[in-house]
Amino acid sequence: MKATLTRRALMALTVATLAVPAFAQDTVKLRMSTPASETDQRSVALAEVFAPAVADFATYEPHYNGSLIAQGSELESIASGDLEMSITSAQELAQFFPEFSIFATGYVHQSAEHQVAVFNDPLMDPFKKTVEDELGVKLLSIMYLGKRHVNLRQTKDELTVTTPADLAGVNLRMPGTDAWQFLGKALGANPTPMAFTEIYTALQTGSVDGQDNPLPTVVDAKFYEVTNQIALTAHLVDLNYIAFSKEVWDNLTPEQQATVQKAADDAAENGRQKQLAKEEELVAFLEGEGMAVYEPDLKAFREHVQQQYVGSEFAASWPEGVLEQINALGE
Repeated sequence: MKATLTRRALMALTVATLAVPAFAQDTVKLRMSTPASETDQRSVALAEVFAPAVADFATYEPHYNGSLIAQGSELESIASGDLEMSITSAQELAQFFPEFSIFATGYVHQSAEHQVAVFNDPLMDPFKKTVEDELGVKLLSIMYLGKRHVNLRQTKDELTVTTPADLAGVNLRMPGTDAWQFLGKALGANPTPMAFTEIYTALQTGSVDGQDNPLPTVVDAKFYEVTNQIALTAHLVDLNYIAFSKEVWDNLTPEQQATVQKAADDAAENGRQKQLAKEEELVAFLEGEGMAVYEPDLKAFREHVQQQYVGSEFAASWPEGVLEQINALGE
């Protein structure tokens, strides 16, 4: 009899324990997997801002260089309960939900500030809800990666880029996928697919006239040694989202959820401001190296590029009216 009562007591205790949300009292382990390095600005922002902010109830455990989860598999790992956090892109989300391709399209985002306005606008609610309901992933905040610009061998005296018409006949190296090649044509150039490792030599020999990349890449790859100008076309304002397990989120208390949300927003803002400052510093550096750095007619570029997308296969999955809503939040 005593043994029976003991077993019943243990069963009752187990049920009672399970009925209490574990995360409300226990420390939550938040494993974050990213293909980025430890020194990447996104990694630094999360480690220095996000982690201390949630330390009272969560242990932030970052894994860099794809060491925990293979690149491209992070979202499925969150969905299956094998991961709590990742940094994901619109391109990755578009593999599950094609409508997300709109956020990886030329001239949809106009600036870092515009990215934030779009992410926080009600127009994003259906996108976020789809990811939560169908993948179990909550998109907490948006991180700024930088703007891609057109970098050319020609001097500004030889070719000044003001509108897309000025890029006619320019052989512009672009990544090899159909989407990137389409963007190159939409810019007015003759896009040329080429491996990244071949760009420097191709610019040096004149096999291509130019390439497109953010300013940090231009400097890191020393493209400024073999080119003469950068037209600040800002044709792609690149981004990442902080992705968080919806299951973990739902088991946090409202106070903990508010803390996590603020921590993610603060980390994203920290990284954003540092990236913007770095871009400003690099403009000065490149001008010091003799490069002409200037801004073309962005309105003309934006209108021309968006006209190329409308009605194309790349825009087929975009919800009606969303592009107009996004544009209205910009300049």
